[in-house]
Amino acid sequence: MSIPLDVKVPMLHEFHSHLYQPDWKYTESKEKDRQVLEDFPTISMEFRKLSKVYQDVISDICHKMGVGMAEFLEKKVDSQHEWDKYCHYVAGLVGIGLSRLFSASELEDSIVGQDTDLANSMGLFLQKTNIIRDYLEDQMEGREFWPREVWSRYAKKLSDLAKPENIDMAVQCLNELITNALHHVPDVLTYLSRLKNQSVFNFCAIPQVMAIATLSACYNNQQVFRGVVKIRKGQAVTLMMDATNIQAVKAIMYQYVEEIYEKIPSTDPSCHKTQQAIAAIRAASLPGGPMASRHHYSPIYLSCAMLLAALSWQYLSTLSKATEEYVQAGDN
Repeated sequence: MSIPLDVKVPMLHEFHSHLYQPDWKYTESKEKDRQVLEDFPTISMEFRKLSKVYQDVISDICHKMGVGMAEFLEKKVDSQHEWDKYCHYVAGLVGIGLSRLFSASELEDSIVGQDTDLANSMGLFLQKTNIIRDYLEDQMEGREFWPREVWSRYAKKLSDLAKPENIDMAVQCLNELITNALHHVPDVLTYLSRLKNQSVFNFCAIPQVMAIATLSACYNNQQVFRGVVKIRKGQAVTLMMDATNIQAVKAIMYQYVEEIYEKIPSTDPSCHKTQQAIAAIRAASLPGGPMASRHHYSPIYLSCAMLLAALSWQYLSTLSKATEEYVQAGDN
């Protein structure tokens, strides 16, 4: 955060090239994560041990993400299009990169890595959920990621939504953003339906069911503007245990969008759009579609796979939050 923009922006544009440079490191950062930069030769050494097919994917994603981060260092998220673009840079590209790695490793078919629109939606659904849930925390830290195009219809300043006298308008704004995020769910289900490897499926599916449960908890909930809204630990464990095949994931998605549907206020400005988004998810969740068959695995295997998925999701969430803080610091 302390690196000046005239140094930071060129570094972001060039960062992907440092993966190929054995001795490159940066020692002038004063931040808590500076070890990554100071000990970068260790990272680049491990990178260069990978097969070229993996190196090419990682380098390409790092390049595109660096360019995107530099872009949002110097501007805020105004339109809904820019919201999608920002979420693409910090999460969609992660989904695209992982999908290309799944295919390159031959754990999954080539279509998984080639269909970048679906992979991007996987990342956008997770990132938008985090941004929606973390409104108050981001406000307290001086960060703003809700798109101005939406919140400006409900308040003069984004911070005004946290004021008690504005709670009704705040909840309407919240519901509109959740409706926006729900449009990614059909893509998520299509993406997951293509996966064949059990470990890959668990890795991808668990964060998505956590996200839909989080959106259900946040929908029409004033607590988003007063404190932290989280799903219960027991609920999270149940989701991890259940989300091991596409039909189970469809059932989970269906369950939580039905919970949202039951909470839609008839007076909400977005109520019809929310109902339409849920209708599309219902159609995608109905049984009977052609899905890849999946074997049953031992409880020990599933426990290990779910632990890996949970740790990976925690890592990606932490990385995403660090990226948000990094980008926001460019405005300060």
